[in-house]
Formats: sequence, C-alpha cells, structure tokens
Amino acid sequence: MSATTPEETYRIGEVAALVGVTARTLRYWEELGLLGASADRPKGGHRLYTQADVARLRELVRLRDLLGLSLEELVKLTEAQQARDLLRAQWESTEDQAERRRIVGDAIPLVERQLELVRRRRERLDEFEADLVEKLELMRRRVQDPDAD
Repeated sequence: MSATTPEETYRIGEVAALVGVTARTLRYWEELGLLGASADRPKGGHRLYTQADVARLRELVRLRDLLGLSLEELVKLTEAQQARDLLRAQWESTEDQAERRRIVGDAIPLVERQLELVRRRRERLDEFEADLVEKLELMRRRVQDPDAD
C-alpha cells in the first residue's frame, strides 16, 4: 500500500517572489486567463499554486521578457499553446492514423501563429539593430571628421 503525498502548494506572495513579479500581476494574469483560476478555490479564497503553476508562470515571464510581448500577445500565445496541449492529449489517446493526421493538421496553424509572432519580434529587433549600427558608424566617422555626415 503506497501513500500519496499531497503536492506542495504556494501562496500568491510566495509565487510572486519565486517568479519575480508582483502578486497584483499574478492576479491580473489569472483574470486574463494566462493562468487558470483554481476551480476548487471558493470566491475570495486563498490562491494556491502548484509547482506546475510556478513553472508555467516562469515560462510566461521568460516569453514576455525574451520577446517583449504585450499582454494581448502573451494571451494569444498562451491560447495557442493550450490548444496544442489539448491536441497533444488527443494524439496520445488514439492509435488511429487518420485521427492523428487530423490532430497534426489542427496543430499546424497554431504553431504557425506562434512562429509569426516570433518572426515579427525578430524583424523589429533587426530594424533596431540596423538603426544602432548606422548610428555607431556615423559616430565613428565623426571621430575622424566632426563635420562628417
């Protein structure tokens, strides 16, 4: 007979400290659907988060910081990922090859949407880099000749 130990849970302030955001941010993100509200938490009850929630929040912070995403973009990216997670579960629950082809077909536009977001961000970074290179070159020319354009 094996006893299962309950999963460790964290209160909102602890999670905020672990993830590097404020408790207010976590509440807002929960309202936006970035982190599902706990179904068993009564209205006004304490928010308790699992280690999986902490990992998910860390990933959201990483994406926000790495890609410079707006909250709207972060929500769209998260919705696509959640849809992919559901499709992955469907894939794992069937052996039927036709169903698996359908599942992969449904996943393709979700990945394309995520990829488009990353590409748009990269284009903006490339433009910013080009501007900085141009400014740097101008400054270097002005070191040699202060009247250079």
